[in-house]
Amino acid sequence: MQNPARRRPPTIHDVARVAGVSRGTVSRFLNGGHHVSPAAAESVKAAIRRTGYVVNRHARSLITGRSGSVAFLLTEPQERFFEDPNFNVLLRGCTRALAAHDIPLLLMIAGTRAEQQRNLRFIAAGHVDGVLLVSSHTGDPVAQQLTDAGIPVVACGKPVGRDGTSARLSYVAADDRSGARDMVRYLIASGRRRIATVAGPPDTPGGVDRLGGYREILAEAGLPPDEDLIAAGDYSRDSGARAATELLTRRPDLDAVFVASDLMAQGVLAALEAAGRRVPEDVAVAGFDDSPAALAARPELTTIRQPWDRISTEMVRVLLAQLAGEPPSAVVLPTELIRRASA
Repeated sequence: MQNPARRRPPTIHDVARVAGVSRGTVSRFLNGGHHVSPAAAESVKAAIRRTGYVVNRHARSLITGRSGSVAFLLTEPQERFFEDPNFNVLLRGCTRALAAHDIPLLLMIAGTRAEQQRNLRFIAAGHVDGVLLVSSHTGDPVAQQLTDAGIPVVACGKPVGRDGTSARLSYVAADDRSGARDMVRYLIASGRRRIATVAGPPDTPGGVDRLGGYREILAEAGLPPDEDLIAAGDYSRDSGARAATELLTRRPDLDAVFVASDLMAQGVLAALEAAGRRVPEDVAVAGFDDSPAALAARPELTTIRQPWDRISTEMVRVLLAQLAGEPPSAVVLPTELIRRASA
């Protein structure tokens, strides 16, 4: 018995027929909606749902010169993507925001120079229309190379040390310095005086601004600067534990630790427990991010909340605006202090 012929997929002509409009109207709607009346647009949307029409992205790219997709480029080692919950939260938010515009997101991880160059060649070949750039460091050439190639880019976090690129690089960031100031001010108000910090990498925006906010509030409170109370990590749990051990060796009398990420704060908690210090009775611990790591910590972390949903939504909005011809722009979003059991 012969199998029945496969049903022909719906075409743009079918959509036009069902909507009662011309093929040109449907084409204009699919390519941005310019010169399409609201009534016609609603008719086309209803016809697409009724017919089950799916855009042929390859055919569209031949006409428009665009791929119809966006890259989420993470310039960190692969293991960091799986360890740090912030990256997953940001990726999920960007995927959701782009889905509202029917734009797929391509995840690209480039933790080495060779991986970066390979991904840059792929991007420059036109396989994506723009890039959401995550976790770039000072001296990292990726942002410069993308902007030099004319690729629309939006970075997560304020650029550090890119005087030649900053004016041409859009970014969306939480107000790291203000968040750090709020947390250190809170620790002082709770009676802590020997406040240490585990800062982030000094070649990242969070590393610079969160340490800057810590220093500023201590100075305003009249607490003398003490470099023995400052250590740095790389945003990993293990680096937080190593930094806390170092701090306890130098200043065993510390009574609080402001940590530049929740994941590092988990490592700090482990080191304090191993040293027999109670949290928060002996040492208050405060994090930054309000990531899932803050709720997984024991005790749960007092932390600074970064508005990840807004960050991802704004990154997508700014990138789509650039694709529509608007100039680069910067967005800085407020943070919020979240009080829990650790401080």
